[in-house]
Order: sequence, then structure tokens, then C-alpha cells
Amino acid sequence: MNVRAVIFDVYQTLLAVGPAPADRDARWQELTRATFGPTARLGLEDFILACDAVIAREHAVSRTAGIRFPEIFWPDVVREVIPAFGALPAAAQADFLLRQKSLLHTVSLMPGADAVLRWLHEREVPAGIASNAQPYTLLELARELAPAGIGLGRFAPDLCFWSFAHGFSKPDPHVFRLLSARLQARGIAAGDTLMVGDRLDNDIAPARAQGWRTWQLGAASGGETGGDWAALGAFLARRS
Repeated sequence: MNVRAVIFDVYQTLLAVGPAPADRDARWQELTRATFGPTARLGLEDFILACDAVIAREHAVSRTAGIRFPEIFWPDVVREVIPAFGALPAAAQADFLLRQKSLLHTVSLMPGADAVLRWLHEREVPAGIASNAQPYTLLELARELAPAGIGLGRFAPDLCFWSFAHGFSKPDPHVFRLLSARLQARGIAAGDTLMVGDRLDNDIAPARAQGWRTWQLGAASGGETGGDWAALGAFLARRS
């Protein structure tokens, strides 16, 4: 069978995730004072703990409603912890959230990802996303793709699942059933769809359960099931 669509995870798949910067506390103080004024005193660790408490509460509410793998909406969490955040213009909110997240991790485009994305585009093979994500994820991905001359428009909107927009997340089977329905509307069968991700639990197993083919990035190469980006490119070339 040929691969007729490829769905990608983001973190540790398209984007490598690295540690937080060593000076994150000082940079947090600089960010909050520049954004909210000199009286801003909430430390980064206190901010993280307060956000964790809000997330735990919202997850509990969602699970009570029957959602096994709930997702929060990060801007609402930050708005509750820092009320002044809600008064910022939309662009300033987005900038604050992106800069705040950069204090908790660093990201970079995975070596070889750009070549595979170009290959798919040249052959008109649609690409999509299945990511446990927040609005800042799109900004991070766009920023890291830009130097390679690739935009988010390279991913078909109907084949993108961003968990923050749905209220639930991988590995919920509904993620893959939803995308399977959208693929079917394009005339693409589950068996002609390839899921590319790094995690067996979140990406590979639930995709296989819906009849998709899978590629575990970073796994020891099994010829047809996993390996690095170069091995993925070679696999796709054999299946074109």
C-alpha cells in the first residue's frame, strides 16, 4: 500500500524539546515587570504551582463529565492566576504566553524534518498534525519552520488536531477517529495513513488501533516501522 497522508506529532517529533534556560527566574521577573508593571511580584515557581492547581481542578471536572483524557485551555489558566493578563490586547497575550513557555522549555526543528515535509509537498501528499498542544505550540512550530521556508500552511487544516481546541487529548481514541473521518472524506483509507510520533502510548498504539500505519521516530529502525527522519524519508520514497 502507498502512503497517501501523513499525520505528525509535534513535540519530540517535529520539534525537539530541550531544557529550560538556566536564568529562567531572572528572565521571568523581567518579563512580568515589562508586561504588568514594576509591582508584579509573582515568582515563577509560585506561578507554576498555581497553574498546576487550576489544571488539576479543571481535569477533575472534565473527568467527572466522562472525558478520560482532558485538555485545558492555557490562556484561561494564566488569566485566572494572573488576572491582569486578561486586560492585555490579544497580540500582547500571545507574546507573553510564547515568552513564558520559552522559560519552561526550549524547542528546535528536528534535523531532517524539513526535507521530509518538502518531499511530501512536492508529491502533493497531504500532511496533518495530531498534537497535545496549546496556542503557543502553533507559534513555536511556525517560528522553527520559518528558517527552512516552511509555513504552517503546509499542514492541511482539516487534518490537524490541536487538543486545546477540543477539550480532550491523545491518547483518546476519539482523536484518531475524528481524523479518520476527515481522511475518509478525502477518500483516504486508514490503512493508507501514516502516523509519525515518538511515543508508543500517545501516538503509535492509538493510531494502530484505528487501522493506521505508524512510524515511531527515534525507535530502532525496524525497516517499515521506525527510525530517524532520514529513515522515514527513505521509507516514504519506497511507498510513493
